[in-house]
Amino acid sequence: MKLMIEQGQVWLYNRIVQMKHSVQIYPHLLWIVCTKMWLFLGMTFSLGILIPGKLCSDLQYDGDQVLHIVPETFQQVQHLQHLCSTLMLDLWKPQQLEDIRAGEDLHIRVPAPLVQEVKDSLDQHMISYKVLINDVQELVDESVLKERSQRQVPESYNYTEYHPMEEIYEWMTQIEKSSELVTQHYLGNTVENRTIYYLQISQPSNKPKKIIWMDCGIHAREWIAPAFCQWFVKEILQNYESDATIRRFLQNLDLYVLPVINVDGYIYSWEAERLWRKNRAPYMNGTCYGTDLNRNFNSSWGSVGVSFNCTSEVFCGSGPESEPETRAVVQLIEQKKSDILCYLTVHSYGQYILTPYGSTTTPPSNNEELMQVAEKAAAALMGKYGTSYKVGSTSLILYSNSGSSRDWAHMIGIPFSYTFELRDNGTYGFVLPPDQIQPTCEETMLAVTTIIDYVDQKYFPGGAVMLTSGSLSLSLCLSVVFTWIAS
Repeated sequence: MKLMIEQGQVWLYNRIVQMKHSVQIYPHLLWIVCTKMWLFLGMTFSLGILIPGKLCSDLQYDGDQVLHIVPETFQQVQHLQHLCSTLMLDLWKPQQLEDIRAGEDLHIRVPAPLVQEVKDSLDQHMISYKVLINDVQELVDESVLKERSQRQVPESYNYTEYHPMEEIYEWMTQIEKSSELVTQHYLGNTVENRTIYYLQISQPSNKPKKIIWMDCGIHAREWIAPAFCQWFVKEILQNYESDATIRRFLQNLDLYVLPVINVDGYIYSWEAERLWRKNRAPYMNGTCYGTDLNRNFNSSWGSVGVSFNCTSEVFCGSGPESEPETRAVVQLIEQKKSDILCYLTVHSYGQYILTPYGSTTTPPSNNEELMQVAEKAAAALMGKYGTSYKVGSTSLILYSNSGSSRDWAHMIGIPFSYTFELRDNGTYGFVLPPDQIQPTCEETMLAVTTIIDYVDQKYFPGGAVMLTSGSLSLSLCLSVVFTWIAS
């Protein structure tokens, strides 16, 4: 109990540190926040409810709401920034206070004890809002079985549900055993010394081949991303013999697929805190945890769109590549970079295909081609279910950030580099229901294979590609041969 109390005090201290710069703006709210925190702590000890990362194995979000706001004026933006900072609200979109802008969407998760205060404050300042998610916990409960002991791995892997890490590990082992195209490779270890694996899908060949890289799960709470990586592998293996496009690009390209980069964070999102984002690196003697791995790469690291406060969701770490997960990816990519033609990193949510760069509005040298390919991919995706994706550079259509894997990959010379932000637009946010997995994966598969097919045809324009361009090319060749024989 003494340890639990000490941990609770650390948790409370961190929350007060987060708001120490804001209470001057709303001093009357300090009493409200602190009172509710102490009430929450008391309830926690009496009922056995968890405190994030410290006291429990299942943080609850009962009564938490996600609000959608579109501020209309600069004054409203200022009020929202102060309100979110003072009450330590969880920003879902955008990620940082300075990215709240007039005329743009703001999605915030409000803890149940603060819902009424927040709504009253919005009403007082004539800021319109609507409730996107009425009870976050209800969505969480729909996503997974509450009791992990009740869950059993079925004989046939179910790609339309979310899987915990131990099942993904087992899936990777089984997929390697069942297909001669798949090899499981060791990538590295996490902060908590768990193993990170990636899969190589390779059709046997005597010629050297180029590489398409895809990773998922860099942010722990974005469960649809690892679900897509698994779906992608399944679709490639099931269809490569019957699908001419897949069969063709596998003659020239190997696919490297990393289903979960942030293994520790992903496990933590299952076992402790569903909305956890970062890895689990301890900072400040264990008083706060986690680095945003997508702010930790050596691409204008720490320059914009990050925080140096370890309690922040966008904490960029103690330096570029400070985290073992980041270093593991960097070491492999650096070794293979001369062969990697395309780097795809899959996230959620928002429905975007993002191009470099996040840290500057100056476009990359091949920006026109990057945009054309992304637009083509978005069109293919829309053709399935009508889902609309925005296309553009992160800094121009979303927000500025630095240290992203996408920007880093392009900066080291990988020509095609994209971030996918999958469904949805905020109706469910990070808690996308399982019934959305299949349609999300089906449409995303079309977009991804469109990009891969373009890359394949750009760098391997002869051979099999010529044969699939239609019967005209073949008949022209045959007519030349027959004419020569006849003469």
